[in-house]
Amino acid sequence: MKRLLCSAAICAISGGYGAPLLAQEAGHEAGGESEIVVTAQHREQSAQDVGIALSVVSQAMLRERGITNVNQLQDATPSLQVEPAFGGGAPQFRLRGVGFQDYASNNSPTVGIYVNEVAYPIPIMTQGLIFDVSRVEVLRGPQGTLYGRNTTGGAVNFVTNRPTDELSAGGTFEYGRFDAFNGEAYVSGPLAPGINLRVAGATQQGGAYQHNRDTGASLGDADRWGGRALLSVEPAGTGFSALFDLHYGRDKSEATGLYLLNDLATAGGTGPTIPADTNRYATGWGVSSQLVADTELTEDSKPGVNNKTWGVSANLAYDFGAATLTSITAYDWLKRRQFGDWDSSASIEADTFFGSKVDVFAQELRLSNSKPGRLTWVVGGYYSKQKLDERYYSDFLDIYGTYARVNYAQDVESISVFGQAEYELTPKWKAIFGLRYEHEKRSLDGFGSAFGGATALPPTSVDTSMNPLTGKIALQFRPNEQVMLYASASRGTKSGGFTTYNTGNSSGIQPFKPEKINAYEVGFKTNPLPFLQFNGSAYYYDYRDQQVLSAVWGANGPVGRFTNADKSRVVGGELELSIQPVKGLSINQYLGFSQGRYLDFSDLDVAASRAAGGPVYADRSHTNIPFPKWSWGGSVSYAAPVGDFVITPSTTFTYRSKYPSWLGETYDIGAYFVANAEISLAPADGKWTAALWGRNIFNEKYDLTRNFFTSADIAQPARPVSYGIRFGLKY
Repeated sequence: MKRLLCSAAICAISGGYGAPLLAQEAGHEAGGESEIVVTAQHREQSAQDVGIALSVVSQAMLRERGITNVNQLQDATPSLQVEPAFGGGAPQFRLRGVGFQDYASNNSPTVGIYVNEVAYPIPIMTQGLIFDVSRVEVLRGPQGTLYGRNTTGGAVNFVTNRPTDELSAGGTFEYGRFDAFNGEAYVSGPLAPGINLRVAGATQQGGAYQHNRDTGASLGDADRWGGRALLSVEPAGTGFSALFDLHYGRDKSEATGLYLLNDLATAGGTGPTIPADTNRYATGWGVSSQLVADTELTEDSKPGVNNKTWGVSANLAYDFGAATLTSITAYDWLKRRQFGDWDSSASIEADTFFGSKVDVFAQELRLSNSKPGRLTWVVGGYYSKQKLDERYYSDFLDIYGTYARVNYAQDVESISVFGQAEYELTPKWKAIFGLRYEHEKRSLDGFGSAFGGATALPPTSVDTSMNPLTGKIALQFRPNEQVMLYASASRGTKSGGFTTYNTGNSSGIQPFKPEKINAYEVGFKTNPLPFLQFNGSAYYYDYRDQQVLSAVWGANGPVGRFTNADKSRVVGGELELSIQPVKGLSINQYLGFSQGRYLDFSDLDVAASRAAGGPVYADRSHTNIPFPKWSWGGSVSYAAPVGDFVITPSTTFTYRSKYPSWLGETYDIGAYFVANAEISLAPADGKWTAALWGRNIFNEKYDLTRNFFTSADIAQPARPVSYGIRFGLKY
C-alpha cells in the first residue's frame, strides 16, 4: 500500500495588524533608485542598511503578478518554495532548501508567517486572501532574536496599509479568463483628532480552469471574502499610540483538482481502469454515503473548503523618552472543513476530510531604546497558546473496503525571552549580538483511530518539549556610503512534533525531535551608482536532526512517521540587481541557488524490513536533499509620459529548476519558465488606472506538485495562460 507523503488544509490571512510602521518610497528626481524603508528589525530602516538577506515585494508587484495568496510569493522572490500538495491545504514552505513536507495540520512550519508582527504558527492559517497590503518582506535565514517565533528557514512579514489622517478611498477590480474576478476596496480617514479608521474588504470569485473528465463539470471556482477594520489612536503629545484590528475571512472555494499521471486500476484491479489523463486540466471526484453521513458534505459535493476565520489584535506603544514599551496582544480563530479527492476519480480510493478548529492566543512585550545612537537595543518576551481539535477521515471503501477515522487534540504552550543589540564600534564598523531562550511544551491529547468502525488505537496521549538557547552574532562594515558588507553566525530551532496520519500503532505517534540549524552567512549591499543597486549573499547551513518524512519500525512492522536525519548541510546564495538608468525605466533581477546533502542519515528500508521481519536500515548519507537548486526571476517596466497620461508596459518572469522527488522519477517536477505582461494607462495625477494583463503568456505547462495516495499517481497543474483587464480608482 502506497503512503501519502504530503499536504492539506486552508484558512485566511484576512487580518492581523501589528506595528504602526509603514513602507515609504522616496524616489530620486530622475534616473534614481527608490529607497525602500522596511521594519524587519522593528524600526524604520532603509533595506540597504539591514545586514541580513531580505527581499521586498511591493503592492504594485503583487498586483502585476496577480498574487492573492502567500503560496504565489515563490514566483516573486529568490530561494522561496511553497508546495500546495494535493491541490491545496497546508502549505509546505521551504526557504533556502530548509523545509518540512507534511500534509497534516498540527506541526510548525520552518518559515514564520507574520501579518504586521502577529504570527500564524499553524500552516493552515496562512491560506487566505492577500489584500490591502503595503509590502511583503521576505527574510532569509534563522529568525528568533527579534521575533516571537523561532524559525529555521526564515520569515515572511506582511505589512498592511494603515489608517490615514486624511479622507481617502479606493478600489481595484480585475476580471479575467475563466470568469475570474478579484476585487478589493478601502476607505480611510479621521474620526477625531488623533483617531483614524481604515476599513478594507476583498473578494475572489470564479477562475475554474479544470473539468471533470466524465461529466464535463468545472472545478476550481474561488469563493473567498475577507474584511479588516483598523483603528489607530495617537493622541498628540502623549507618547502613546495604539492600533486595534478586527478581521474576518470566509472561504467556500472549490479545490484545485488533480490529474492522473498513470492509468488507475480502480478497486484494487477489480474495477474499471481509468486511463492516464492526456489533458492535464481533466480531473475527477466522488463522495461516498459514509463520508456524507459523517460530515457536512452532500452527495454532489465537489472537492473544496468551507472555512471561517476571525481575529482581533491590539498593538499598544508608549514612549517614555529613553525607551519605548510595546505590547502586542492577538487572538485568532479558525474553523476548517475541507474535502479532498486524492485519487482524482469517482472511485472511492483516497477521499479525505479535515474538520479542524484552531484557537491561537499570543502576547508579546518589547522594550527598545527610543532614540538609537551608537547603541540600539531591543529586549522582549513572548507567550503563545495554541489549541487544535481535528477530525481526519480517510475513505478507502473501493480499494481496501475500509474507512478510517482519526480524532485528536493538540495543545502547544510556548514562552520565550529574546533580545538583540547593535553597537557602532566605529563610524564604519557595527557589531550585532542577539540571544533567545524558549520553553515549549507540545501535547497530543486523545489521539485515537478506527478502521471500518473498529478501534485500531484507543485514545492515546503523548507530549514533547524543548528548551533551546539560540542566538546570533554579526559584524557590519561600511567602507563608504555606497557599500555595506556583513557576516553573521546564527542558530535557529524548529519544534519537534507528532505524525498524525492513519495509524493503529502507538509507535506511529511518538514524537520526533526538534531540528537545529547553525547558519553562517556573508553578504554585501551596494549602490555603486545613483541608479544601480546590487546585493548578494552566500551561506552555509550546518543542519542537525533534520525532520524527514520516512518510517520507523513498530510493534507490527514499518510505520510511516517523521524521523530525524542526524546531520545535513545546505549551501547556496542569492544575487539581486535593481537598475533605474533613466526616469521611468526600472529593471529588477534576482538569482538564487541552494543545494542540500545528507551527511549522516540511516533510514529504514521498508521493503527490506518487511522481508526480514525486522528493521533493516539503508545509508542515505551523501545523497542530495530533494528540492529545486535554482530560482531566477525579475521584472522590467517603463513609465512613458504621453500628454497628460502615463503608459506603462511591464513584464515579470520566473524560472524554477527541476524539483527531484525522493519518491522516484515519476514524481519529479520539471523546470519551468513563466512570463507575465501588462500595459497600463493612468492620468498624471494617478487617480485611476486601467490595465490589460496576461499571465503565463507562453502557456507553460507545468505542475505545482506531484505525489501519490493508495494506487493513484497524481499531479496538480498550474494555471494555463490567462488574460484580462484591471481598473483601479482612488480618491
